[in-house]
Amino acid sequence: MKATIIAIGKCKKNSPEKQIIDEYIKRSGWNINIKEHENANQEEEAKFLLSSVSPNAKIVVLDERGENIKSLELAALIEKWMLEGCSEVCFLIGGADGHLPQTREQADLILSFGRLTLPHMLMRAVLTEQIYRIQTIINHHPYHRE
Repeated sequence: MKATIIAIGKCKKNSPEKQIIDEYIKRSGWNINIKEHENANQEEEAKFLLSSVSPNAKIVVLDERGENIKSLELAALIEKWMLEGCSEVCFLIGGADGHLPQTREQADLILSFGRLTLPHMLMRAVLTEQIYRIQTIINHHPYHRE
C-alpha cells in the first residue's frame, strides 16, 4: 500500500516534528510519501491538493467537520479499500483557512482528528503515526491495544 500525505506548508528539515514523521515512515512497511506546497490562497492550495492526487487513489480529507472515528474503524476502512484493489490513499491537509468545498466534495472520507486546533506540522506527525498504526492493525501486529 502507498500512503501519500499532500499538505500545505513545508516542514523544516531539522524540526522535532520532522524527526517524528521520519521515524514512523522508517518503521512503516508501506511506501509513505509527502508532497508539500507553500502557503497560498485557498484556491491555489485546493488546486495543488487535488492535482497531486494519483488517479484511482482514495482521498481522505483531514477536516475538523469530518468523522471522528477510532483507529480500528479507519484501519478496517482502508483494509476494505485494499481488498477492493486500491493501492494508494492520499491524505489531504489544508492550509490555515482549511479546505474549500470542492476539495471536500472529492473525498472518499472526510476525517477529523477532533475539534482541537493542532499546528499543521504536528498534525503530520500524528497522521504518520496513525498510518503506521493502521498498517499494524491490518497486519495483526500487537502495536495497537484496545
